[in-house]
Amino acid sequence: MNDEQKRLDHIASWYLGEQLDFDRRMVRFRYEALRPHLKGASALELGSAEGEMTRLLLPHFEHLVIVDAAGDLLDHIADSPRLTKVRSLFEAFEPDERFDTVVMEHVLEHVANPVALLQKARSWLAPDGRILVGVPNAHSIHRLAAVKMGLLSNPAQLNARDLQVGHRRVYDPETLCTQIKSAGLTVLERGGVFFKPVSNQQMEEQWSEEMIEGFHKLGRDFPDYAAEIYAVCTVAV
Repeated sequence: MNDEQKRLDHIASWYLGEQLDFDRRMVRFRYEALRPHLKGASALELGSAEGEMTRLLLPHFEHLVIVDAAGDLLDHIADSPRLTKVRSLFEAFEPDERFDTVVMEHVLEHVANPVALLQKARSWLAPDGRILVGVPNAHSIHRLAAVKMGLLSNPAQLNARDLQVGHRRVYDPETLCTQIKSAGLTVLERGGVFFKPVSNQQMEEQWSEEMIEGFHKLGRDFPDYAAEIYAVCTVAV
């Protein structure tokens, strides 16, 4: 685990120093997709990073627990009476409570064993609780275009940005659903976030607000080819 902790501490510097404004905008788009599925009084967020999603989640819950392995990232997040910060690897986290909502946004692509983590998260749910999972989509139009351009050998190949932020994999809808089911969970709903034809940096530098909003809405219409895919999960019966 020491090597994993060192890897995550190194990756943390990207969130604090190299993130684009559009990267944070994408977090807000992901929150908008998940917001209708937030439920109950207590929630757990795995992988809070520098707190962009945390800030959006906090008003919805009486108590929000956030877990991240990087102390520098947790220190960046403002304290709140309703917020508990835990510095831990996900694999070592052992909560003393159960949660109505567990948010795992951009987590599974980072960990060594995503099915095992989903199984642990299942055990942290309160009765009728929900796990909200979001991951980057290998079938995103910008990745499919990169293959046609010869920049990637296949849509799931990790690009330079993936490696920079510590991705071990990217997902397609079928793989995501298969792993969720393997963990003993049922997919209640899934969808896509943002139809992304070019890089985040290109959109930040060149696109108008109207273009950004239009492609945001388009992602809902073509979820299997959106930049991000998400699933709303519950314990299988």
